[in-house]
This record gives sequence, C-alpha cells and structure tokens, in this order.
Amino acid sequence: MTGAGTNHSLTPLTGGPQIILVEPQMGENIGMAARAMANFGLSDMRIVNPRDGWPNERAIVTAANAAHVLDRAQVYPDLMSAVADLNAVYATTARERGQMKRVFDADAAIGQMHGRIGFGEKVGILFGRERTGLDNDEVALADAIITFPVDPANASLNLAQAVLLVGYEWFKQAHGQLPFSLEERSPPATRAALVSFFNWLEDELDSCGFFPAQEKKPAMIRNLRDILLRLSMTEQDVKTLRGAAGALRRGPVPKKDDPLTDKS
Repeated sequence: MTGAGTNHSLTPLTGGPQIILVEPQMGENIGMAARAMANFGLSDMRIVNPRDGWPNERAIVTAANAAHVLDRAQVYPDLMSAVADLNAVYATTARERGQMKRVFDADAAIGQMHGRIGFGEKVGILFGRERTGLDNDEVALADAIITFPVDPANASLNLAQAVLLVGYEWFKQAHGQLPFSLEERSPPATRAALVSFFNWLEDELDSCGFFPAQEKKPAMIRNLRDILLRLSMTEQDVKTLRGAAGALRRGPVPKKDDPLTDKS
C-alpha cells in the first residue's frame, strides 16, 4: 500500500554521514537512493557528475516522501570536490581492490562513524556507478572500505539497495528502537496460576485415558509442563487454554434444530 506506515505529521530526521553518489546513471536510482536515506533518517546527499544532469524529473518521481533529501542535495563536478571538506571517507565495493585499506562490514563502519560524527567530524560514504561501481582511483581516496556479505555469484547490489543497507545500520545504532512492539494486554501468569492449571489439565487428561501406563505418567506430565512453560503464558493465556480444554472435555453442544436431539 502506497504510504503505508508513513506519518506526514512528523518532521523527518536529519543528519548522519554524507551519502555520495559517484556519477549515477539514472534519475530513478537517485530517487530510490533518496527514499532509502529518508527511511533511515539520513538527509545529506551529494551527487557527483550525474549522467542525465540535475535536477532530474525521474529522481523526483521515484523519491516517494524523500523530497527533503533531494531538495538539499548538492551536485559536484568531480569526486575530489565532493569530499574536499570531509574528515573521513568510506568506499562501498563488492570487489577486492588490492589496496592496503581496512575492510569493514556496514555494522562496524557505522559504529566508527557514530564516534567521529559525535566529535564533530564530517564523514562521507561513496557509492559507485550502477554498472561498474567505483574505480580504483576513487577507492584510493577513501580511508577504508565497506563491503557486504552477499552471495559471490550475485554480489552486485542495486545502488539504492546498498544505500539502504548502510542506512539501516545507521538508524539501528543511532536510534535503536522498533517503531512498535507487542502490546502486553495481560500480565504474566503467576506460578500458582500455572500450577493450578497444570493440575487441572492433568486430572482431565487422566480421566480421558491420556496416560497409557501409570509408570509413564510422571515423565509425560513433566514433558507436558515443559511444553506449556515454554509459552511464557500470561494470565489471559491460562484462562483461554483452560476454557478451550474444558470445552473439548465437555464435547459438542447439541444444536437446537438438530432433529436427533431436539425433543420439542
């Protein structure tokens, strides 16, 4: 559903590392990269020599609620001018480049960036062209490399996918909380309530002939209790299970219009 989970009454988050797109070839990919940035609170995009010029209508169409990212995007004629004011630069690549550079996954790299940005440094992450990625001279401008654990047979990521992976790690470490979680409507069951339920259930099962031999009964009871305890039941869970088991024990309720049971 378009717009699902989007709250237009909230102000988008800003900050984070500079996302630097080196000679992107398609406006659509710039727009989708902007959308990935907006999903995870990144706001600063730098675009180096975009093939189809700037501004780009296709980027605007595909940005989807990331207009604030495109509005503040900066365009540079070459990579050197795009990184000139930065204190640290990381290059994303799927290939080993034969350069003596530290190699990090996104998690570790973002951890470093948080520290540096926290001390007031400006940090950028380079993303290469859709077809060929970054060249070796561009990687040489970086302090370190970021790469992702992927299937070697399909190691190339779409531009927006790579931005999204980095953005996810940034947001997870910067903000950390899930947008929602399980709402606990009933408190956890007390041990007394659980034991009472176990005793009642075991008596009911015993009366139904569930335990085939008395010598096996203690082990079967322990196994049954282990299964139920793994559920970490709430007070409502215990009531619901007890009611359901009781209904099964009583059997079907005759229907009033059943000709076999209707005595009227």
